[in-house]
Amino acid sequence: MTTQVMTSKERALAAFAHREPDRVPVDYSANPGIDLRLKQYYGLAADDHEGLLVSLGVDFRNVSGVPYTGPELFAPVEGRTVDIWGIHRRWVEHDSGGYWDYCDFPLRDASLDDVERWPLPSPDDFDYTYVTEACRRWKDYCIIAGNAGVGDIINSTGMIRTMEQVLIDLATANPIGLRYIDRKLEVTLEINRRILEAGRGMIDVFCMGEDLGTQIGPMISVKLFRREIRPRLQKFIDLAKSYNLLVMFHSCGSSSWAFDDFIDMGVDIIDTLQPEAAHMSPPYLKQRYGDRLAFHGCISTGGPVAYGTVEDVVNNVRATLEVMMPGGGYALAPSHALQDNSPTENVVAMYAAAHQYGRYA
Repeated sequence: MTTQVMTSKERALAAFAHREPDRVPVDYSANPGIDLRLKQYYGLAADDHEGLLVSLGVDFRNVSGVPYTGPELFAPVEGRTVDIWGIHRRWVEHDSGGYWDYCDFPLRDASLDDVERWPLPSPDDFDYTYVTEACRRWKDYCIIAGNAGVGDIINSTGMIRTMEQVLIDLATANPIGLRYIDRKLEVTLEINRRILEAGRGMIDVFCMGEDLGTQIGPMISVKLFRREIRPRLQKFIDLAKSYNLLVMFHSCGSSSWAFDDFIDMGVDIIDTLQPEAAHMSPPYLKQRYGDRLAFHGCISTGGPVAYGTVEDVVNNVRATLEVMMPGGGYALAPSHALQDNSPTENVVAMYAAAHQYGRYA
């Protein structure tokens, strides 16, 4: 335990090394609606993301937003956005805002030839100088490269092939689905190698992910995970370790069934930690894995921050900290992106409580 005020980098790295820093580090992720309302609350411009992170006292910065500079790979589709991977999204309104939902699934009925011909971005067509510049600018923060979609197989393939089809592909070892997965992973692995090289010596954590749980249990079997998922994820972990980075793994739902495998693979930190999912409560995680894994998350985006009062939010943050703080090993963050149905005052209270009650001295 220390009473000395730390930089954000020192604070996060101490916590992830299972030491007690001056306070629990905090992180932020949010959907556009609540993000804009928070900026308005703090008197910030709509594009002042850095100002919002400073206002909330966030200890982390991500440097993976490398600009794509290559050719347009897909023709525009009316009423859709189409990204560099060919994934289609459509805007869906709801009572508190809206979101971009996946649709059309252009490779749902693809043949092996279709998959082989499918355009993929070249790792040469990104501006990696962004990484070096961002790392230097944010040198006092804990710098993360990657995100929850790096290395991801089930979700990202489901976005273009449907969730049902990707699960069938994995269960049956369908060469069509597996070939698409391997082609995309090969490209993303090289993109991330270049990101890590551009930030060599300045990046602290590599983030990757694969959603492996429903709310009540595993999404797939351990046998299937070890046969098809684990060997592919291992390449990304090995890449991160070659740069001496901590590995943070994002997995939604009831995913603790895979944590022993994660530890064996070299994962250091688990992200999201939906406390309402089976076998994901803070006491369970801290007691069973707290000496072998660090944690990042635990504040449910479907709990008090969305549906409770300010008092409920503060009590939830305090209760979570009481369990997760001892001995370090914890960064407070929402269990996923804060949703647009979260009242602004609840989110403000969440971060204020984290700073007030997350101090070790």
